Amino acid sequence: MDLNLTGKHALVCGASEGIGRAAAHELAALGADVTVLARRASVLEDVAQALPQVHGAQRHGWLAVDMDDGATLQRKVQSLVAGSRVQILVNNTAGPPPGPACTASPEDYLRTFQRHVVGGQILVQAVLDGMKEAAFGRIVNVISTSVREPIANLGVSNTVRGAVASWAKTLASELGPHGITVNSVLPGYTQTGRLAAIIAGNAQRSGRSEAEVAAGMLAAVPAGRFGTPDETAAAIAFLCSPAAAYINGVTLAVDGGRTRAL
Repeated sequence: MDLNLTGKHALVCGASEGIGRAAAHELAALGADVTVLARRASVLEDVAQALPQVHGAQRHGWLAVDMDDGATLQRKVQSLVAGSRVQILVNNTAGPPPGPACTASPEDYLRTFQRHVVGGQILVQAVLDGMKEAAFGRIVNVISTSVREPIANLGVSNTVRGAVASWAKTLASELGPHGITVNSVLPGYTQTGRLAAIIAGNAQRSGRSEAEVAAGMLAAVPAGRFGTPDETAAAIAFLCSPAAAYINGVTLAVDGGRTRAL
């Protein structure tokens, strides 16, 4: 199986922690040059320095930018690809705060759409020429199982994540002839800061303990445990590899079997 990414440049978003950081590590371990992107420069520098070096020619770097600032995002990523074309894009961005769909403000929806859909579009357009030149491109969107089954109390996230999934599926058809695949990974309950925040919020609203809330969530997971960022990162890394060249336009749940939909 060809998993070798030597000579490929990967741009991994949301890489300061959690799934993004784990994905950057896995891609570097397969030989890719990795640029990690998130808001906090001090954290990113440490992340980049800790990435694996499996051969002497690897170069890792970081890019500090807020996905909510579209103009700066476009400028900085265009500057990055002017110096080193990108063949792998992991589109991963923090979700919006929890809450019902019916009480969310229009601004909540617009802000989240800007971050996830418009931000993703800016990134894709910036890296696309390099992918076409190489006749090799991998775009992996880290979304949520909510695109198949909406998750209670995540109204804005459910709505916009679904838009990202449809955008990705459309891109897969458009870019496939250029040797570019576009796939989406749908993490289930994964041990990240966001999961901890959701558990804490649900506990506060319901009057239950965090342990009780977590146990209730786990009751719906056949695997009987929360996932780890490394497990989702492994799926991302495979979809970015040469071995996954004929996998295009899929939404892959990494959720321990929780999602009941086909």
